[in-house]
Amino acid sequence: MPVQVSDYSWQQTKTAVFLSLPLRGVCVRDADVFCTENYLKVNFPPFLFEAFLYAPIDDASSKAKIGNDAVVFTLYKKEAGMWETLCVPGVDKEMMQRIREKSILQAQERAKEAAEAKAVAKREDQKYALNALMKIEEEERKKIESIKENERKKATEELEAWKERQRKAEEKKLIQISDKLCQEKQTEEERKKLKHKSLTRNVASRNLAPKGRNSGNMFVEKLKEDSIPAPRSAGNIKINFTPRVFPTALRESQVAEEEEWLHKQAEARRAMNADIPEFSDLKEEEKNPEWLKDKGNKLFATENYLAAINAYNLAIRLNNKIPLLYLNRAACHLKLKNLHKAIEDSSKAYRIMKLHLRLIHPTKLYNTMLRRFGM
Repeated sequence: MPVQVSDYSWQQTKTAVFLSLPLRGVCVRDADVFCTENYLKVNFPPFLFEAFLYAPIDDASSKAKIGNDAVVFTLYKKEAGMWETLCVPGVDKEMMQRIREKSILQAQERAKEAAEAKAVAKREDQKYALNALMKIEEEERKKIESIKENERKKATEELEAWKERQRKAEEKKLIQISDKLCQEKQTEEERKKLKHKSLTRNVASRNLAPKGRNSGNMFVEKLKEDSIPAPRSAGNIKINFTPRVFPTALRESQVAEEEEWLHKQAEARRAMNADIPEFSDLKEEEKNPEWLKDKGNKLFATENYLAAINAYNLAIRLNNKIPLLYLNRAACHLKLKNLHKAIEDSSKAYRIMKLHLRLIHPTKLYNTMLRRFGM
């Protein structure tokens, strides 16, 4: 039964009430203060103080100070005036219960309204933050677009300048080729003229020379020499070669080893799924014992020991050669007070580790397990 506190003192003005409630050893952590318009309660086990106020107060602006073995209240009146007493006189139990229930409902409604207002304010803040973020992103996007546009214009101008230089270079080259062709044509015409003059002089000299047996042959040979065409003009021919790609030599390739390793991995997965048909519905990471061990460790840290045991069970079914899985499951059983199962898992872990180390002692193994899980 709580101890009702009746030893208190109070003073008032027209606008406020000052209430001092002595409670030995009272502290903020253990004291429960509940205040509404017409009801005031302080619960500090085993002490209990209730006051059914004479007139309504402004509970939102009223204050309570806890310390120095006392709780001091500053209650602001809703209507200015002097109270005859602190509590309403002649209050029966039914009326007290109605006032308590009404006060609790008012407090719940006020808390609900405060929660809704807080949620609305939070949504507004999120909306404002989202709009601000969108605005920042839009500015960044415009800035990036502007930079891209400037770079595009710069690249376009450089390309146009390069095309103009190429065009001028081609025109200059065509002019040079045209001049060269004209010079060669003039040279060819002059050579033909000289040749024609020479031939004309030779014919005239043969007509004036005495006729003999070899005069016809000499004329035929001269015509043959004159009919030989002139040598062609010199030029450059540009040749482009296709680049040659040298493939990896077969003796240096590791394709066969890689294909063999992939084949072995696929066979191992098929064998594991064939041995445990229910694992076929699991995800790839859920078929990894290390992933399951980490999952169990996280569940153990959150004190969800049954779920951690399930994770360790599945990992052990996938690979029963990992001693740490048995140790972790033993720790879960210890937390659940399943001592026999904890001893069984610890023994299994000891046997597995003994096969590898041969030197570890059971007591040392148990001490390691206890230190690992803080037991």
